[in-house]
Amino acid sequence: MMAEAASAPVSLEPIVDVEDVSFYYGDFQALFDVSLKVQRQRVTALIGPSGCGKSTFLRCINRMNDLIQGTKLTGSITIENQDIYAPAVDPVELRKHVGMVFQKPNPFPMSIFDNVAYGPRIHGIKKKAELEVIVERCLTRSYLWDEVKDKLHQNAFGLSGGQQQRLCIARTIAVEPQIILMDEPCSALDPVATTKIEDLIGELKEDYTILIVTHNMQQAQRASDSTAFFMQGRLVEYQNTQDLFLNPSSRETEDYISGRFG
Repeated sequence: MMAEAASAPVSLEPIVDVEDVSFYYGDFQALFDVSLKVQRQRVTALIGPSGCGKSTFLRCINRMNDLIQGTKLTGSITIENQDIYAPAVDPVELRKHVGMVFQKPNPFPMSIFDNVAYGPRIHGIKKKAELEVIVERCLTRSYLWDEVKDKLHQNAFGLSGGQQQRLCIARTIAVEPQIILMDEPCSALDPVATTKIEDLIGELKEDYTILIVTHNMQQAQRASDSTAFFMQGRLVEYQNTQDLFLNPSSRETEDYISGRFG
């Protein structure tokens, strides 16, 4: 079951609308006619075996793939009814509204404070008092303030891996995006740090729409509201997470989530 299964729950208003998207790295086609709607203030998990196209799809939503020479996208992606691939759209400005957290924590080589203040400064906020409010708010939202409030001016590389990832999330929300993309954000973390990130995701969806790529089936079940299963560049199935895991519409989905392959 392909297109018939690829319909999101309709109880909430969609913020992202993907229609017939195919994506190419040169002559290699990585995505085939993907269509789905992402609802606001929900967590959508993207699952599937390695090389299935889920990370490529994620990066289409903030045009990170534009940075790779020779790529091409057909179809359309709209956010708030705006075609994000329209010629007038500035990808840098788009990425302010669609933030990204990567697989490996990547704090900037500067202090904890300056990591979080970096984005607001770039966007014109210069007053120290205003920056201090933003930094405290974002570190608090990221469950990190109590751990770092006495060492804000120390280098961020002194933090643990889990703390660095939460710092990267604080840095992302400091510019007040609408959408947060997370590409395997817990794959390099231990179970305790992973739990903190998952708890944080649950809190952040009150204000943000979140898409998360994960290989961890248990994480998808715990952390997401909707789940999309990709295989070989195609969207096989997309529905409420509980329904997908308890009653998958596709045999391919059932085989994957039960561990028969992948």
